[in-house]
Amino acid sequence: MEKASLQDLATWHELNRCSNLEDRRLIFADLEPLLKDLGPLFTVSSLGHSYESRPINKVVFGSGSTKVLIWTQMHGNESTGTKAVLDLFKWVEHPDRRIGLRDELLGRCTFCILPMLNPDGAERYSRLDSRGIDLNRDVLEKKAPESRLLQELLKKFDPDYCFNMHDQRTIFSVGSPPQTATLSFLAPSENEERTLTSGRIRTMEVIAAIYESLKEVLPGKIGRYTDEFYPAATGDNFQRMGYSTVLIESGHFPGDYKRQQTRKFTFLALISGLLQVARGNKKNFKNYFEIPDNEKFYLDRIVKNVRIAEERGDMGVYFKERLVEDQVKFLPTLERFEDLSSFGADEVTSGEDLIFFSKEDAEKWLSIEFI
Repeated sequence: MEKASLQDLATWHELNRCSNLEDRRLIFADLEPLLKDLGPLFTVSSLGHSYESRPINKVVFGSGSTKVLIWTQMHGNESTGTKAVLDLFKWVEHPDRRIGLRDELLGRCTFCILPMLNPDGAERYSRLDSRGIDLNRDVLEKKAPESRLLQELLKKFDPDYCFNMHDQRTIFSVGSPPQTATLSFLAPSENEERTLTSGRIRTMEVIAAIYESLKEVLPGKIGRYTDEFYPAATGDNFQRMGYSTVLIESGHFPGDYKRQQTRKFTFLALISGLLQVARGNKKNFKNYFEIPDNEKFYLDRIVKNVRIAEERGDMGVYFKERLVEDQVKFLPTLERFEDLSSFGADEVTSGEDLIFFSKEDAEKWLSIEFI
């Protein structure tokens, strides 16, 4: 996508994104009125229900021959992709100066989107569904009704491309010195040998196009997720079935614990990828491998040179997300105690004057200092 178009879209998002979606937790009660308000460009219908009888809806728009299936919140506590999709809906209705770009997408593609595949998990702010099933590892057994609904739709809609939207934790990093991985991408493998099949190559072309568009507006914060083959994973199996599947992981941006900046970049990545799918311009898939590997060298806070008992080291603090009285709280935990000179963090402070008798004492201090 041209730099000017991308900047226009970024400005549009900052001014016009869907309002009242500022919290990390997003449940079906938040989603339902937004779907009901969609205009005549969209067809909203029920795909079925979750195990606890919450609706799972599909949204269809566009009239083109290239079919694209997108689903979000397969993990209930991963809401950034859902928000980006809702922003996409709003942009489709009100594209401002980019009406030609909007019309091109709708004329070339037909989109089928499942915003919130796991509403029971969303209610609990849980990765898993109401019975403790990880929908992203249920593609073969299909124990969950949500998994069956997704696969039934896959076969009926028969998409040319799929977009599988997820969130990833703060710990993921890119480069050296490490920066936070705000966005990461994956063309899932179809076998343990990670063979470059035609379906994977088509997926890599889309991701390479997204990377080319975003690398200047998000420098040093885009990663490539490990392509280790997971036999029970959704993306790996959909890819193996012949559906080119783009995995987008929305991660952390410094200080952005509600992921509003990440949401903007996810929205830009989504439109960049959809435009590549719509136009089908030939891209060099090998550029996919220019994206730096995702690593795990980032923390929320680092407190340097702290003494715990008889040892000195750096305290690496990781904020765990917990639902407390219907609010998402970020609870500081002592993730590491070692030399963390090779790690990055949102904030690095000196702890030379800090002395703790035990790690338990250090944890108590953290719960007060970083609450």
